Amino acid sequence: MRLYVATKNQHKLKEIAQILEGVEVVSAYDYIEKDMDVEETGNTFLQNASIKAKALSKLIDGYVIADDSGISVDALEGAPGVYSARFAGLNATDDDNNRKLLAVMERVPDEARSASYICVIALAVDGIVERTFGGMCQGAVAREYKGEGGFGYDVIFLLPDGRHMAELTDEEKNAISHRKMAVQSLKEYLDSKQES
Repeated sequence: MRLYVATKNQHKLKEIAQILEGVEVVSAYDYIEKDMDVEETGNTFLQNASIKAKALSKLIDGYVIADDSGISVDALEGAPGVYSARFAGLNATDDDNNRKLLAVMERVPDEARSASYICVIALAVDGIVERTFGGMCQGAVAREYKGEGGFGYDVIFLLPDGRHMAELTDEEKNAISHRKMAVQSLKEYLDSKQES
């Protein structure tokens, strides 16, 4: 089975492929106009994932998944949320976003730094969202960078065991991540469809 993923992010593609063992995972952008960008105009992860999945599934013959994910910080009333990738501006790098979040959180005490990684995946075919899946990983915003792995906010995402997400191996991250939970639910759904 081939699954088209609405992402140009190679890290994300690799992560999804590792979790969906046995499924051919490809970027949807390799099968449409490369410079096409779907504007994420939603106010929630669910809305943005659905917008992308619907738009791209109209152009591709087969299942398309789109995810929207990010970090939700309790002290910031859920921000950066859907703006996680562009928290420090439209062309912000991961480092820009991390530095801005650390600066904004500088005076927040340790006990009030709780945060969650959230992922919502929309599965669409022929322009219609067939099903959505979600996952969450709880932690906190650390005070410093740690680790060499991962991407996004992983270097400052502090897990309950005291490690930063970026200190985990791919296997360890894929066992607990928000994306793992959402993709695992997707996998179970796809498996059940193939069996029926």
